[in-house]
Amino acid sequence: MSPEFAIALSIVIPLVGAVLIGLCDRWPDLRETVTMITAGALFAVVVMILPQVASGERPELVLLELFPGLEIKFTVEPLGMLFALIASGLWIVTSIYSIGYMRGHEEENQTRFYVCFAIALAAAMGIAYSGNMLTLFICYEILTLSTYPLVTHAGTNEAMRAGRVYLGILIGTSIGFLLLGIIITWSIAGTLDFTQGGILTGKADGAVIGGLLLLYVFGIGKAALMPFHRWLPAAMVAPTPVSALLHAVAVVKAGVFTVLKVTVYIFGIDLLRDIDATIWLQYLAAATILISSLVAMTKDNLKARLAYSTISQLSYIVLGAMLVSQSSVIGGGMHIATHAFGKITLFFCAGAYMVAAHKTEISQLKGIGRVMPVTTGAFLIGSLSIIGLPPFGGLWSKWYLALGALEADKLIFVIVLLVSSLLNVAYLLPIPIRGFFGKADASDAPGGHSAHVSSGAGDSPIREAPLPCLIAITITSIGCVALFFFSDSIYELLKPIVAP
Repeated sequence: MSPEFAIALSIVIPLVGAVLIGLCDRWPDLRETVTMITAGALFAVVVMILPQVASGERPELVLLELFPGLEIKFTVEPLGMLFALIASGLWIVTSIYSIGYMRGHEEENQTRFYVCFAIALAAAMGIAYSGNMLTLFICYEILTLSTYPLVTHAGTNEAMRAGRVYLGILIGTSIGFLLLGIIITWSIAGTLDFTQGGILTGKADGAVIGGLLLLYVFGIGKAALMPFHRWLPAAMVAPTPVSALLHAVAVVKAGVFTVLKVTVYIFGIDLLRDIDATIWLQYLAAATILISSLVAMTKDNLKARLAYSTISQLSYIVLGAMLVSQSSVIGGGMHIATHAFGKITLFFCAGAYMVAAHKTEISQLKGIGRVMPVTTGAFLIGSLSIIGLPPFGGLWSKWYLALGALEADKLIFVIVLLVSSLLNVAYLLPIPIRGFFGKADASDAPGGHSAHVSSGAGDSPIREAPLPCLIAITITSIGCVALFFFSDSIYELLKPIVAP
């Protein structure tokens, strides 16, 4: 199979899958089988492209030339290859989890859920493989629109309000800022193609470049940089598999991926080193990291705490991009992967607590570890990876971000990263500690749980979430550990994006 054909299949497979899933509405087992086959086929096709990209090739597919110099086209480079691998691989795991969660929670409109999820993955593939800003912008907007029905899945007044916030901020920033930045870039550079070293060097003065950078960074609302972050906690009203999509598989990762891609291929890190706007954005990203962590500590609702944690973690990547050093950019790219596995594990665990124990508040989780040891153990693993302790993958992305700060002669941001990690400890570790060592209240006793999976012993207090949920949680927990030992593969894949 040629790489160009594989690129086309990466976009087509999820779309065909969405149609077939919709046709299987009356047969849930078949619908979910089609979902799993589609997800597996997409990942297999994405993996086929990896050897060519790793060897230095840049496969390209031009779909349509709108007019000379402006095309709808896809080009696979290392950063996009990493994002495509993460999104397609985690779609498989999220689909496994969704089968257990959606059935265990007896959710309505399950077919619509799987259809929209598939369309969102097609958009994510388009973003990953985009060859220019026009293609990326189109796929970026499709991703926003396709995930809106997922955010409003419950159909309640609260869900509809969250959907309005979601669309309002993401569409507002992309049309008001990002599209304007794209138009200005076209007028200045005469091209929107992603090019090694950037396309704006020597095309405008520093003030114009700085203003353009602000339009891009604030226009990429999915990166959730303050003050355009409210859509993310608002969207937590959605089912947990949607939260996993938002936080790990596609949406927020599309945001920070776009920030990195614009930094490297539109501006170029050499150009941005001399722009004052990067300094301002560095401090804004650092403030977002710390403020979001402090807000997370105040939240008793587990998903809300994790949402503010995500806002903080995303700004690690924005900070890495704005430091514009080789190590910081690579560290930002690595953090896309390590945060994806850590955070999806935590959200899977939050959903498992809801399905099996009907618990949504952290204060309700005392003693839950003795009832749900697999889930609570996985929550501990995900937490340690987010904190950045060995032997978990989060260590290496934070390590390279800190090295990047030192390369940029910005010791203050090394301190920010260290303080943030301590705050991670403060708002994450008490949850599994409370779960394993806390004493459950009478209302939270094991007998009060809705059992879905037991150990098989009649008197066992263990009542875990449905088996598909446990399988998914186990896979992502293993991923958190595997990324520690195989992070050099990600580093080697990403090195060419910062090559002179």
